[in-house]
Amino acid sequence: MSTILSTARIALATLLLSASALPVFAGAADYEFQPVKTELPTGPESEFAVKIIDKRTGQPVADAVIFETRLDMAPDGMEAMTSKVDALPAEEPGVYRFKLNLSMAGGWRFQMAAKIQGEEETAQGEVILKAGD
Repeated sequence: MSTILSTARIALATLLLSASALPVFAGAADYEFQPVKTELPTGPESEFAVKIIDKRTGQPVADAVIFETRLDMAPDGMEAMTSKVDALPAEEPGVYRFKLNLSMAGGWRFQMAAKIQGEEETAQGEVILKAGD
């Protein structure tokens, strides 16, 4: 009986040690969306940029696929007031650029969802902007 218990303990210890050696994968919460600037001029041609940062390394995340964006005036209590967002070509790795139509001065919320290479979960971020003249 003690031989069976000893064998079971060794097997369990081996299993636990090998499990701790498995690679740890990141999740959606391991990414941060940082605005390059938060104060923008009003108008249909406002340019906005967001950096996606891997919190574990502090490095920008290149080649993410941005598949959903939303721009609204939720900070000013007007969530139903949405506006157009157009993607612009990237100028540097990890920085994602957009053309926004900030039709009026005030607070705007920019939301985005990104698929990051090698991640199963979708990373989502939200940035609050201030549009003024």
